[in-house]
Amino acid sequence: MTTFLQSVGAAIFFWMAWIVIPFVMEIVPAIGGFVILVKKKMTTGNKTEEVEGRLPEITVIVPVYNSSDTLYNCLKSINDSTYPNELMDVMLVNNMSQDDSFCVYQKAQEDFSNLALQWMNSKQGKSKALNMALFNARGKYIIHIDSDGSLEENALMNMVCRFETHESIHCMTGAIMVEPNLVEETKGIFKRFIHRCEFFEYAQAFMAGRNFQSEINSVFTLSGAFSAFRKSTILKTQMYNTDTLCEDTHITLQVRKLLKKKVHLCENALFFVEPIEDVSKLYTQRQRWQRGEIEVFHMFLSEDMKLARGFLSNFMVRLLVFDHTFTFPRMIWYFALICLAMINYDISLVAGAVMIIYSMYVISALLYYFVIIGFLGGNKEVRRYYMGKWYMCLFMPAYNFVIFWFRFAGIINGVNSDGAWKTRTMAEERSRFMEVVGNDFRAVSELLGRVRRVANDEANIK
Repeated sequence: MTTFLQSVGAAIFFWMAWIVIPFVMEIVPAIGGFVILVKKKMTTGNKTEEVEGRLPEITVIVPVYNSSDTLYNCLKSINDSTYPNELMDVMLVNNMSQDDSFCVYQKAQEDFSNLALQWMNSKQGKSKALNMALFNARGKYIIHIDSDGSLEENALMNMVCRFETHESIHCMTGAIMVEPNLVEETKGIFKRFIHRCEFFEYAQAFMAGRNFQSEINSVFTLSGAFSAFRKSTILKTQMYNTDTLCEDTHITLQVRKLLKKKVHLCENALFFVEPIEDVSKLYTQRQRWQRGEIEVFHMFLSEDMKLARGFLSNFMVRLLVFDHTFTFPRMIWYFALICLAMINYDISLVAGAVMIIYSMYVISALLYYFVIIGFLGGNKEVRRYYMGKWYMCLFMPAYNFVIFWFRFAGIINGVNSDGAWKTRTMAEERSRFMEVVGNDFRAVSELLGRVRRVANDEANIK
C-alpha cells in the first residue's frame, strides 16, 4: 500500500510540475488583467478636457539611421497627431545614415511647415545621439519614438494627459502594436500567419503583460520604440548607456533603482511598427533582446543576487527567476517527454498530458484576448481587427513555444560571446552547428582510425 501511494504521489508531483508553470506564468496574470481593466476604467478614463487650455510644450526625439523608407510616415503621424503642432519640438538625431534620410527630412519640412523639425548629426552611436538630443530638449516632457513606426493620432495627447493628471508618474512606455494593415498585406500564407501571431504577441505583451507589471510596479523596460519622461526626471539619470544592446532597459532601471521612481504603461497611447521581415529576422531580434536583458541584469544585480533576500525585495530578481530560472525546468520537461516515449511510457498518457497543458495555455490566451478587447475600446479599428482574429488564440501557445527556443538561444549565445548589435541568423547558426558536429565527428573518426592502425600494427607483429 505504501509503495502504491508513493508511486501515485510521484506521478501527481511529476505532472503537477508541468501544470504549475502555465498556471503561475500565464493564467494568474491573465486573471489579474481583468481586475486591472476594471480599475483603470474607473480611475483613469479620458481626462483630455481637464488639461485643455494648459497643454505643455513637449520634445519628440526621433533617432534616425538609414530610415529613408519609413521616416516620412513617422513624421506624418506626428504632424497628424491631435496634439497641437505649435507645442511640439521634433528633433531628428541622425546616427551616420548612409541613405537619403536627410532628403526625406527636407521634404517633410516642406510638407509639414507648421511642425518644428530640427536635424542633428551624431557620429557616436545611438545612445550618445539620444543623449545629445536630451541636452538640447526644451519641452516639459521628452518623448522618444522610433523612425520605423507611426503614432496613433491620439497617442501623444493621451500620454501627456496621463502625465498632467498624475503627478506621481515620472516615466511611461506606450503600447507597441504591429500595424494591422501591413499584416494583412503580407504575401504568402505562412508569412502572414507569422505576422498575425506577432500582432497577437505584441498585444498580449503590452495590453495585458505590461499592464499587469505596471500595476505591481514591475515594468522592466520602457520600450525604445515609444517612451516618455518628465524632463526633470530623465536629466537626473546617468543618461543612455553605450555598453549594452538594451539602452532602453538600462535607462528604465536607472529610473527605478537610482531615482526610486515607478515606471508606468500608458495603454491608450499606441505606436504601430512594421511586422518582422521573416523568421530569421525574428530569431536574431529575440536573441538580441535576450542578450541585452542579461547584460543589464549583470549591471544592476551584483548586490541583489542573494536570492533569499532579493526575491522578496527586488522585482528584477523575481523576473530573473521567472524568466530565466524557469527556462531550464521547461527545457528539461520538454526533453523528458521524448524520454518517456523512448522508455515505453504509455504514449496515450503522455499525449493526453500534453493536450491538457496546451489547453491551459489556450485558456490563458483567451483570457488575455478578452482583457485586450477591453483596453482597445478607444481604438475601434484596431479593436475590430483584433476581435476578428480570435482563432489565433489557438495557435499562440505553439508560437510562444518557438519564441521560447529563440530566446533560449539568446541566453546561450549571451554566455558564450560578447555583446554586439549583430547576432547570428538562423542560417549562420545552422552552419555553425554543422561545423561543430562535423569537427566532432572528424575527431572521433581520426581517433578510431588511429586505434585501427595500432590494432593492425600489433596484428602484423604477431
